[in-house]
Amino acid sequence: MRRKQRRAVLLILTGLLMFALVWALLLFMPKSNAGYRLKVPAGYGISGVSRILTSNDVIYSRWVFVGTAYMLGMGDKIHRGNYRLPRSVSSWQILQRLRNGKPDSINVQIIEGSTFAQMRRIVDGTPDIEHLTRGWTDAQILKQVADDTHYAHAEGLFFPATYDISSDSSDLSLYQQAYKAMQKHLQAAWEERRSNLPYQSDYEMLIMASLIEKETGHAEDRSNVAAVFVNRLNQHMRLQTDPSVIYGMGSRYKGKIGKADLRRDTPYNTYTRAGLPPSPIALPGKAALEAAAHPASNDYLYFVARNDGSGRSQFSHSLNEHNAAVRQYILKKP
Repeated sequence: MRRKQRRAVLLILTGLLMFALVWALLLFMPKSNAGYRLKVPAGYGISGVSRILTSNDVIYSRWVFVGTAYMLGMGDKIHRGNYRLPRSVSSWQILQRLRNGKPDSINVQIIEGSTFAQMRRIVDGTPDIEHLTRGWTDAQILKQVADDTHYAHAEGLFFPATYDISSDSSDLSLYQQAYKAMQKHLQAAWEERRSNLPYQSDYEMLIMASLIEKETGHAEDRSNVAAVFVNRLNQHMRLQTDPSVIYGMGSRYKGKIGKADLRRDTPYNTYTRAGLPPSPIALPGKAALEAAAHPASNDYLYFVARNDGSGRSQFSHSLNEHNAAVRQYILKKP
């Protein structure tokens, strides 16, 4: 009788050992895939995730995966988002990744000098984030990021930078980050600005920064461009900046600007209207904001691109100097 009992116990232990070995094999043995990205929707728990992985042939056993998850105390505590998995990964490695609760982050790059419309196209085209604002107007986005805002236009109010956002976030949270970043940089520049500048508000300085951003990307020219515009405002001269005219042309701009465009009056035509345009014309970066706050101390009134591959401009104090620079750098005449 004892021999039969010992045999039964031995069989049970052997069975349990075999079960444990098979369980461990299915849990720890890597399984190949094509570089799978697991997308965990909101509200999904370990059971839902296991069905996704099984249907895409990423794990060997759904039951081993779910059972181990509950033994680890994971249950339905799964953070939504995207998780990029290696080409060879075990169920155990996937569980550890999910247990850490850190979905992949996504980089969204907004380049200095982009317009808000361009920013929206970039954000709308970013995969793996929740798109809440598609179809919204600019005004609706602005209202959501700052419901107490007094701004009438969204242009210029979002800081251009590379944003590292969680894949479980939404496009609205990105806009909120960019808006707060611009307010931070704008206020810092405004508080440290040079005295006696012709700006009535920080918003006017933001408009100026956008003009500087579009006129030059060369670090050594920004403060001189700012000086030209500030000097012109102080002398009640029209700014005559092409990027503002182009912005006012909208979809009519096809890569070239002609004399008729310079004569056609729009709120952004700084050839026909005095003062600053009514809003920024792009998203200025930190360097452009600093240039607007600290223009060079000179009496330049004109500048023209040198067109020599340097990206620099030639600055002039008088119209005669400017005409000579145009002959040299644009008309290529001595």
